[in-house]
Amino acid sequence: MSIFKTNMVSNDKKMNCIIIEDQPPAQRILKKYINDIGTLTLKGTFSNAIEATTFLKTESVDLIFLDIHLPQISGIDFLKMLPNPPHIILTTAFSDYALESYEFSVVDYLLKPFSFQRFVKAISKVPIQIAENTISSQRKDIFIKSGYEFIKITIDDILFIKSDADYTEIITKNKKHLSSESLRYWQEHLDNEQFVRVHKSYIINTQKIRKVIGNQLFIDKEMSVPMGRAYKEIFINKFIR
Repeated sequence: MSIFKTNMVSNDKKMNCIIIEDQPPAQRILKKYINDIGTLTLKGTFSNAIEATTFLKTESVDLIFLDIHLPQISGIDFLKMLPNPPHIILTTAFSDYALESYEFSVVDYLLKPFSFQRFVKAISKVPIQIAENTISSQRKDIFIKSGYEFIKITIDDILFIKSDADYTEIITKNKKHLSSESLRYWQEHLDNEQFVRVHKSYIINTQKIRKVIGNQLFIDKEMSVPMGRAYKEIFINKFIR
């Protein structure tokens, strides 16, 4: 048993993860670190994103260790394809893509070669996944932290949630609320049958959609939300067809 412990998962509940990496030496290092840390369960290792995509169609994981320079489809393009990505830790020998990668809310960016201590630090950044914290669809109200206040909002009144730098804007019909929580937080804690991510910067309440035209989701005559290309196919297959 590993003597190392992280702050996001207990020893009796491990997170499932996969590796997407085309270099065998890098695969071996990651496998060893995953085994040594003792809080992760490796579900698969893939040399390219296509194989991983096929796996993820039938299996779910909590965390992906993703190389950027991959054959056929790059790690960044793979991220763009994922409609509801799990937590991502990038592993790469190149620092050029660090800024772009954080647009996808990656947990960390490991620059090769990295030590076990640096690996542990990255794992410690993965948010705690506790099922009991998920906001049930039966719950009517939530309190959001806005500055030093906690504001009560009726869940069904939310039209959409927009990412705005270090904050999120929660939009209702009559008001906009600023929350210190990230878009990923709301994606993980709201009912994912009602609240769906349709763009890297937007989550929409599907019950409020009046019509869809092209890449725009219309809530009323004056308000619409853009739909990103990476999310469009999943949205149409799930809610329209």
